[in-house]
Amino acid sequence: MSLRRLLAFSGRLHRSLCTAATPPPDSGRGLWTWYMLGKMTAAMGPSPSPCVSFVGPPRVSKLYMPLNLSNASGLTEPDPEGDVVRVSVGQACAASQDGLLLLSCQDILVTAPILAKQGGHKVRDMTAAADPDSVRLASMAHVVFNPHTGRQCRLPPIQGPKRILAGFHLGILTQRGPPERYAVAELDGNANVMLRFLPETGDWDLVNCSPFQLPAQRRMVPTQEVVPFRGYLWWVDVTWGAICADPFSDRPEPHFIELPSGSVLPADTHDQVLRRPRSPLPDAEGNAWWMQAPAMYRRVGVSGGWLHYVEVSEEEPFVLSSFALDADGSGWTLNHRVALSPLWADGGFPWLPLQGETRPKIGVLDLARDDVVYLTVGQHMVVVDIQRGEVVEHCPLEGGDVCILPCMLTSWLSGSPIPSAGKSDVTEKNTLADVLVRSDRVQKK
Repeated sequence: MSLRRLLAFSGRLHRSLCTAATPPPDSGRGLWTWYMLGKMTAAMGPSPSPCVSFVGPPRVSKLYMPLNLSNASGLTEPDPEGDVVRVSVGQACAASQDGLLLLSCQDILVTAPILAKQGGHKVRDMTAAADPDSVRLASMAHVVFNPHTGRQCRLPPIQGPKRILAGFHLGILTQRGPPERYAVAELDGNANVMLRFLPETGDWDLVNCSPFQLPAQRRMVPTQEVVPFRGYLWWVDVTWGAICADPFSDRPEPHFIELPSGSVLPADTHDQVLRRPRSPLPDAEGNAWWMQAPAMYRRVGVSGGWLHYVEVSEEEPFVLSSFALDADGSGWTLNHRVALSPLWADGGFPWLPLQGETRPKIGVLDLARDDVVYLTVGQHMVVVDIQRGEVVEHCPLEGGDVCILPCMLTSWLSGSPIPSAGKSDVTEKNTLADVLVRSDRVQKK
């Protein structure tokens, strides 16, 4: 069955997703395929719902978010002749393991002095936006969205001290019941507390975690989207490691897993990036300051039904390495490694700018195949088979999408409503090691 036939009733499919795939060991969702979604949204006029313009990998699907999604009409608009402007920032924060999207929209007040006036148009100095002191959060909204049906569920606003924890590092995890459940959560592993929303409670709660101390007296700084895997959410600091926790537990027990020893960066890496001269505008090569952050060249994600860590080395020949999480969750094992510079030359792609400072960035990991990685090189998406050591596909990177979220579309999404009320029993869960070992055995059968 083609995906177009599967999803035709939704009215939102612009192009059939042609990627064939087998359900991962823990999906239980039947037919599925996957797509690559640009995290940053394109604005659309007032609309009752966001929508996704689907295309198949290696092209990037587009998310369109209504301007009124934040529902912040009660805000006082800044003086149009003043130095402060209101900016709406929307993005796809995370995806569940079966395809629900967590969207976030923030209304931000930014100090941007007027430099000149040209007719009715004002030229403002937006470089001030790079200074955190010139930016203030005015409102924030989160929406759970089913891209298959267009259904959405607006989560209640986060009030008071809880609001400090909320940002773009919320994750979403689903759990089968009945009824179907989901949890939206953000973990502060440095303070042993979790901000959590469950639809059966209908509100945000602060949940204390079991006593937990990070090693090395170092702070955890999440740097990519939260990853759902094997009944846990995984918060990732690509310079150091990952913390996983069960957001359905009333007493979450965080577990820390360090990156491979040769991949751990100094504790002040994030500070060094922030201290670089910053401008919101890209340089002559099209790179903005944040594109040099480690998160652009490192990633943790699910691929082939298992958790992987992938990185690109800093210097030529730009070595691409892929590690798989050990079955007991204690560390990582190197699966594949390939040098990209000779791969480009041998494959007949001399036009790709893979020299000097043009370091390939990691787009996403293939959800179905653990030997395939999607890289962004200049304005191109390049698909690399690291096991065979060859480029298998490439295409132009339309719209400059470099922040990409891998998302699954399952047949389950077509007929399942987004839970908004009701209680359900919580089933006692096994330990992380039990879950990983059992699922690894199932996968190898």
